[in-house]
Formats: sequence, structure tokens, C-alpha cells
Amino acid sequence: MKLGKVEFCHFLQLIALFLCFSGMSQAELSRSRSKPYFQSGRSRTKRSWVWNQFFVLEEYMGSDPLYVGKLHSDVDKGDGSIKYILSGEGASSIFIIDENTGDIHATKRLDREEQAYYTLRAQALDRLTNKPVEPESEFVIKIQDINDNEPKFLDGPYTAGVPEMSPVGTSVVQVTATDADDPTYGNSARVVYSILQGQPYFSVEPKTGVIKTALPNMDREAKDQYLLVIQAKDMVGQNGGLSGTTSVTVTLTDVNDNPPRFPRRSYQYNVPESLPVASVVARIKAADADIGANAEMEYRIVDGDGLGIFKISVDKETQEGIITIQKELDFEAKTSYTLRIEAANKDADPRFLSLGPFSDTTTVKIIVEDVDEPPVFSSPLYPMEVSEATQVGNIIGTVAAHDPDSSNSPVRYSIDRNTDLERYFNIDANSGVITTAKSLDRETNAIHNITVLAMESQNPSQVGRGYVAITILDINDNAPEFAMDYETTVCENAQPGQVIQKISAVDKDEPSNGHQFYFSLTIDATNNHNFSLKDNKDNTASILTRRNGFRRQEQSVYYLPIFIVDSGSPSLSSTNTLTIRVCDCDADGVAQTCNAEAYVLPAGLSTGALIAILACVLTLLVLILLIVTMRRRKKEPLIFDEERDIRENIVRYDDEGGGEEDTEAFDMAALRNLNVIRDTKTRRDVTPEIQFLSRPAFKSIPDNVIFREFIWERLKEADVDPGAPPYDSLQTYAFEGNGSVAESLSSLDSISSNSDQNYDYLSDWGPRFKRLADMYGTGQESLYS
Repeated sequence: MKLGKVEFCHFLQLIALFLCFSGMSQAELSRSRSKPYFQSGRSRTKRSWVWNQFFVLEEYMGSDPLYVGKLHSDVDKGDGSIKYILSGEGASSIFIIDENTGDIHATKRLDREEQAYYTLRAQALDRLTNKPVEPESEFVIKIQDINDNEPKFLDGPYTAGVPEMSPVGTSVVQVTATDADDPTYGNSARVVYSILQGQPYFSVEPKTGVIKTALPNMDREAKDQYLLVIQAKDMVGQNGGLSGTTSVTVTLTDVNDNPPRFPRRSYQYNVPESLPVASVVARIKAADADIGANAEMEYRIVDGDGLGIFKISVDKETQEGIITIQKELDFEAKTSYTLRIEAANKDADPRFLSLGPFSDTTTVKIIVEDVDEPPVFSSPLYPMEVSEATQVGNIIGTVAAHDPDSSNSPVRYSIDRNTDLERYFNIDANSGVITTAKSLDRETNAIHNITVLAMESQNPSQVGRGYVAITILDINDNAPEFAMDYETTVCENAQPGQVIQKISAVDKDEPSNGHQFYFSLTIDATNNHNFSLKDNKDNTASILTRRNGFRRQEQSVYYLPIFIVDSGSPSLSSTNTLTIRVCDCDADGVAQTCNAEAYVLPAGLSTGALIAILACVLTLLVLILLIVTMRRRKKEPLIFDEERDIRENIVRYDDEGGGEEDTEAFDMAALRNLNVIRDTKTRRDVTPEIQFLSRPAFKSIPDNVIFREFIWERLKEADVDPGAPPYDSLQTYAFEGNGSVAESLSSLDSISSNSDQNYDYLSDWGPRFKRLADMYGTGQESLYS
């Protein structure tokens, strides 16, 4: 009859219980033959109750408490006078005792893997006096193990690798399973290993769990990964034991056991002859079943007629052989090339050399295709020379180009005008002869670099370029001149024979033997009594004084004409004037001042500064006169005709300021409204585009002379006021009118500091006039003076 796992566990528990009960007769308390126990006194007494270790089977599944054992004292007569007490680990919660009989029971299921034993203390007491009749004693309840835990692989699942082609028995990895059961009791924790999946490629050691290879020559290229299932079973692998499994993934690592092989024995590629140097012609690759470093290739050209034309290198990423051009191709010279190329592994494994050579060769044929090429010049650069004195139309040189194609089309020539913007040269379209088109000047441009274009007559899009360097040869066509603008001075106290200036010359020409200049004074200046010239024969000359005692007040500047001749053929000359200023110098001969005006002007003041000072003084005098005149005018009393209707007038300017003529834009008679004749009057200096609010002009009656004079004074003040703005402004004149007891409160009088009018009586007019009293009273007079 086949038992299940649960039924088998129950069967084991029953067997264990039978064994425990059969051996527990010695576990009960046995009566000692010693004397009774007395608490008093120090004499050692023999214990009157002893017992052995108790055993309890784990994982008890019964419904009733599990009997553990029995405590009994020799003092107990069975009359109920003795009671038993249990204390320690699990007392009352797991283990209980019948205080009358001493029977111990377990009330809960116990697990040895959680706690293997419990330590308790037992005591027998007199029921009446509650005093111990036996000394307290300690005992142990040990939990007896059953096979209730299967083996477990705590580190699983596993991954491992082993090189391909490894010999049989090569260790791959070790697996380990653990069992929580008691290893010291029975076979519950004794584990053996077996392989459930992975044969016949791998095997496992039953006791150690070491996995090894079981077949030779396992090829990664055929299969590179295996999944193994390993079982661990307790009870030494016997029937009824518990088991656990884990998976092991084994990967075969690569070794260099495959030589490279070209898929084809020959290749052919077509390339145009116009392909630039360093361009890629083809890519070839030898197949290698290995991976990583074992598949790294080296390519080389071992034979063929294109050894110097082509080269091959390896692409590190794809391991392809890259064929590139080293020299230009020419279909007309050679139409095809043949290369023999070898591919080999960089690192060969000596163990597998017997499999064959780890290299392979193939043939690559490269066909050159004809391309319509532009004309080619016979020389990359044409150097030419021409004198700058050559005539227009003279021949300078000739260029030649031809069509490299087999058709050999005729060629026409032209000059790239971007390289000859001034059009100095022409070229014959058929012959390539270059001639001058303009006069040449070496000093303007010594070398002309021009580009000549050659195009096929049958295909104008095919254009070749040739380069011509035309050097202009020098002739003596420029006269010498001073090397710089000299600032020459002579001190008033200069002595005869004193060098005051050293001069040199420059010439735009560049003679082949270098410059040689000759200096002298002109014929007119040869006999002067002031200065002389000495030619130093080294392209320089010195200017010397011939007398002493130069005076600025007599002559402050001298002009010395100098004649310079070059050494050209024919020679050229020029006359250059040297300006020499007479200066006042200090003791060291350093010029202090060279102006003749310094004798008549105050020390430290120039003419401009003196003029500025005089202008300022005159301006101040004019302003003082105007201010005095205005103050005198203000002191004259104003007489107003009470019967006149004097009103305010707003003067409005609609144009740009016109200086003094602005005063004619209005008439002062506009302040009257009686006996006036109106007429329209326009500005003389500005004619407005739109007559907006045109200003009426009035012709006044001769009886308002005083008022007109007062207004003209105000106009003059505005005209001469230096602080007035440089634009038209608004002038306001206000009067209170006729009949007021306060008379005029206009600001026309208040601006005068000499006014005798007293406005203190305004404070008596009430609060409405308080503001006017504060403004025009005597207490505030000084504010408006």
C-alpha cells in the first residue's frame, strides 16, 4: 500500500510515541531510599526524587493534549496532601501539570526547528502548609525531530559558464542545498544530489553537488546554452524522503576553434577613374563562426598587380576588409587590377591548429571605368616674367592643355577674370598665348597670379584649370624722395658746422644692385649763408649750420631745397624741400618754443587764449551796461489812463525762432481795445503752411506812448537776456483794470526793487485778500526785488 506524505508522517509519529512510552517507565519519579527532606539545618541531604530527560515528538497533530511524562515524589502517599507545581520555559502556556497526579501534557504543536528543547523546574508542596516537601529540581523537555523539512537551494537558481570543446569531467559549478531538520538524529538532513534535466551533456556529484561536463567536444556554434535541473533529496535519497530542485543555466564560452573563410573565391568591383584618392573601392569579409577576440581579423594583399595602387585595412567594428585607393586611376593607362587578399585570425589557439590553417585567401578584380575628364595642363604652374615697360599686346608666354580621354577633343582657353579683375592680360582661345592688355606697373602689383581655364570644345562643362605666375620686372621709373616728413629745428644759439638733421631717401623702384642715392643742394640754395649739406655716401645726408645767431623775430622758418638723384639707368632725380624752424632751446639744446609770437605775447598765453579773454571781458561790459539801463528804466513811474481798457494779451509763436525779427510778429498796440484799426500782418522770416490762429496786428493811437515804451523795454530785455531759451516763449502781462480801489496788482511794478507802492492795507480787506497781502506786503518786498 502506497502512503501519502501526510499519512507517512502520522505513521512515523505513532512509532515514535510507542518508543517513548516503552522507555518512559524510568522517567517517572522513583522513590529514593534516603531520609525525608528537612528544610532547616545546613547538613546536605540526599534528594528524594529524580527523573530523566523527557522527549516530545514535534508536529503532533492530535486533538487531545500530548502526554509528556509524570512527576512523583516519595513523600506522596496518594492521599492528595501533595501538590505539584511547574515553572520555567513554556510552563502554563505550552506545558501544563496536574497538581494532584504530576502528569505533564503539551497543549500546543511543537516545532523543533523553532526551539529544540525547553528547560523547566518542578516542585512538590505540602497542600496544607504550602511548604516544599522536596527541593526544587530542573529538568529538560527535548523536542524529537521528524523529517518535516525538504532540502532548499538558498543560492539558486544558478548561472555558470564553461569553455566549449572542454574535456569530459570539467567542473562547471557546485550547488548546495540545506535541510532544516536535525542533522544529528536519523537521516532527515542527509542530502544527495541528482540531475533531472541536462543529460547526457552534464552530470552531478551525489554528495558534493559539483556539476561536470559529461560529453566531449561540445560546440558553442552548434548550441551555446543548456538548462539543467538539479534535485536534492534527504533521507539519503531513500523512498519517503523530501526533495527540492533548482535550475542551472550553463553557457558555453567561445574558443578560437573556427578558421576564417571567404564566402566566395573571387570578387569583382567596377570603379570610375575619377574616384578621388583615399576613397573606398570595396568591402570584403571572411566569415568566422567564433565571436569576440576569437573572430578578429587581419587582412593583407599578398599578390597582384595593384600593390602600389590599393591598400586594405580592417574595420574594427565589423571586421571587414576595406580596400581604398592610394593613387589616382587612369583608364587610358590601365583598365583593370587583380588583387589576392588573405584574411587570418589575429590570435590562434594552438590546441586547434590541427583543424586546419586559420587563414583564407580570395581574389579581387577591380575594373576601371572610363570617365569624361577635363583637359589637363602640361604643367601645374607656369612661371613667366615681363618688364613693366613692355608695350600693350606684347606676348608674355604660352600655356598648353590637352584632353586626356581617347577622343582627344580640341581645347579652348580663357582667363578666369576673378583672378584678373583689372584685365591686365589676354589669352588666345586657340593657341594659349598670353599677351598684355594694359600697361603694367611693378610698384602697384609686382606679381600677378592668374588662373587659365581650358575647356573641351565638344563638352564645355569639362573645364581644366592651370595656374600662371607673372612676375613684373622693374625699371627705373620713380624718382627718389624723402624717407619721411622731417620736423627740423635749429636753436637760436646754434654754432657753425652743427648737424641739425640727418636725412635719407626712398625709391619705389627696386634695382637689382640696390639703391644708391646722391644728395646736394639746388643751384639756388648752394650759396646760402645759413645751411649746408653733406652727402654721407651711405644713402644719407647731414644738414649743417653755416653761421650762428639765428633770431626768430627776424626769420622763424627757413626752406632748404635738396636735390636727390638715384643710380638707375637712366637716373631720376627730384627736389625736396626741408622746412627748418628757429627755436628757443635750453642749455642741452632741447627746443622749448618755436613761435615768433612769443616775444610780443604775455608769458604763458597764446594768441587764441588772449582773444578768448578779451571777448569775455567785452561780453561782461555789454551785460553790465544793459543791466544798468534796465534798472534806470524801471525806476520811472508808470502813468495809467484810468479810462483806458487795458487787457491781457497772449503772444503765441507758431514758428521757429527768428532772432530779433520775432518782435515784429506782433504789435504792442494789441493791449488796447479802443480806437484801433485792425489789419492782417504776416511774419517776414517764416511763412506758415497753415494759418492757424493768425495773429491780428493793431495800429495804436498816439495817446498810449507810456505804455508802448514800457512794452518795448520788456522786449529789449528778452532780446538781450543771455539766459533766455533758444526758442519762442510765451510773455504774459496782466493788469487789474480801471476803477479798482486797490489800483493795479499787476506784476509789472512788483518786479522792480525800487517800487514805492505799499500794499499793507490789503490785510484790512478781509480773509479773501490775505494771500495778496502776504505776497505784496512790505514784509515780502525783498523776495521780489
